[in-house]
Amino acid sequence: MRTGYFNSLVFALLTTASIAATAAPAAKPESNNAPMVMEVSPTAQSGRIDLNAADASTLQKELSGIGEAKAQAIVAYRDINGPFASVDELLEVKGIGKAILDRNRDKLEVN
Repeated sequence: MRTGYFNSLVFALLTTASIAATAAPAAKPESNNAPMVMEVSPTAQSGRIDLNAADASTLQKELSGIGEAKAQAIVAYRDINGPFASVDELLEVKGIGKAILDRNRDKLEVN
C-alpha cells in the first residue's frame, strides 16, 4: 500500500513539473541597444601577425604550413618561455623549420 501511495505521489510530482515546464511562457531575449564593439585582431594594425598576441586559431588560419598542432605548439612555447624576442625564435618551436619560417616571415612580427 505504501509503495502504491509513493508511486502516485511521484507520478503527480512529475506530471505537475512537466505541465509547468510546458505551460511556462518562453523568455524573450533581451534586446541590448549597446553600441557594437569590434575586436581588433593581432593582424589588424600592420597587416602582420604578432607572435606574442595571436591565439592558436589565428596562427592556424593566417600562416602557411601551420596546422592546429603547430599553432598550439607555438602558443604553448610562448606560455612556457615567455614572449618571443624575435621572429627567428620561432625556430625553437618543435615542428617549425626554416622552410615554414621563411614562407611566413613577411606575415610575422614581434611586439
